[in-house]
Amino acid sequence: MSEWSVAEPLKLTFDTPVSDLHVRIVNGTVNVVGTDEGSARLEVSDIEGPPLIVTQQDGTLTVAYEDLPWKGFLKWLDRKGWRRSAVVSLAVPADTRVEVGVVGAGAVVSGISGPSVIKGVTGDTTLVGLSGPVRADTVSGNLEAQAVTGDLRFNSISGDLTVVEGSGPAVRADSVSGSMIIDLDPDGPTDVRLTSVSGEIAIRLPNPADADVEANTASGSISNAFDGLRVHGQWGAHKITGRLGAGTGKLRATTISGSIALLSRPPREDEKDTPWEDEPLVGTEAAPGDNSVSGQDADAISAPADGTTDKKVL
Repeated sequence: MSEWSVAEPLKLTFDTPVSDLHVRIVNGTVNVVGTDEGSARLEVSDIEGPPLIVTQQDGTLTVAYEDLPWKGFLKWLDRKGWRRSAVVSLAVPADTRVEVGVVGAGAVVSGISGPSVIKGVTGDTTLVGLSGPVRADTVSGNLEAQAVTGDLRFNSISGDLTVVEGSGPAVRADSVSGSMIIDLDPDGPTDVRLTSVSGEIAIRLPNPADADVEANTASGSISNAFDGLRVHGQWGAHKITGRLGAGTGKLRATTISGSIALLSRPPREDEKDTPWEDEPLVGTEAAPGDNSVSGQDADAISAPADGTTDKKVL
């Protein structure tokens, strides 16, 4: 095992293979990008408070605070421990299994084809171009998923979920009060199941669509853009049911007091003339930010490849 205690900005290059990445930070920012390179690189561009502990052992690279374990992460509410911050960027092989935990920090994960697990107390997370399965759990942090083609599962108390150009085979989302805006552009059947207590749900389906639809709200309003679907109930509970196309996909949405809106994407051939970004409900796609990690240079510090234990304080 190799270990470093990072108390100031630095760059590390890891020559031995990395198959698993674990990151846990408080405040600041973490950027993870998948690359075609076989090696992994780390850049800590800013750090305040206690040092980050970086370890590499048996293909697992960990960047975390010593007092911030992954188990029970969402219950970590040590106010004194919040007096810290770090800006961390990592480039890893695209097929790496990624675990990212943030408390009050922003996170961007892009280009990963392996499984990804995200845990956030507060702070927003953006996922871009992930093709592996994704599991995200937050307390109040928001999640935006752009062009994610793998299964997406999201659980939150009050965090919002935004899916832009979602084409994965399945979307599962549960929230107490967070809103859900789901823009779907699948290449095949998609299984979408959304549940909320008081959050609003808006779903945009392709035109023509292919889904068996059932959407329910106990006391919220309903909006439906598809002639092939039926709206039941004028007072109190409302329901939308029906089949679009062959009905090979499934759409299930349930909320108690939130509203439900089913919207229609423009036909594919018209998308160039009527871009979906112009619709105010979904909003303009935000730039994911700079995920780059500087390459090897004169001030880069190479990690040993001989597998020996090497602890450094930097």
